[in-house]
Amino acid sequence: MRGGPSGMMGPGMRGYGMMMGSSMQRHRQVMMTGLPETYRSLRNPLSADTQVISQGKALYRADCASCHGSTGEGNGPAAAGMSPPPANLRWLMSRPIASDGYLMWAISEGGAGLGTAMPAFKDALDENNRWKIIRYLRTLR
Repeated sequence: MRGGPSGMMGPGMRGYGMMMGSSMQRHRQVMMTGLPETYRSLRNPLSADTQVISQGKALYRADCASCHGSTGEGNGPAAAGMSPPPANLRWLMSRPIASDGYLMWAISEGGAGLGTAMPAFKDALDENNRWKIIRYLRTLR
């Protein structure tokens, strides 16, 4: 894999450099071992209606934006100095790997096992609220 100053595959990709942070470790893990069994076949049971998305946005702002930024680009105020940096969720949402199961796994389990600062939210947010965040994330594209 080639990498320029931002760690991306080629030159001119600097704006997407944050994807290579925590998302890259997570992506590599899934490519090597697959998504954990409990998350593989998950599908979001919540409809993509405005109320669910609005609630997901409020949860995102309260629990995610400080690191991932208000628009999901990994540039929140708490991201400064993080190594690896928080994932660029806006970029990630347009990629095939961003399945419901993958997103639920990332939010639920966090990044401790991958060497990132992403906290696990499975005990902090109930499953329904994590699904609401995922519905909101789908609007970031």
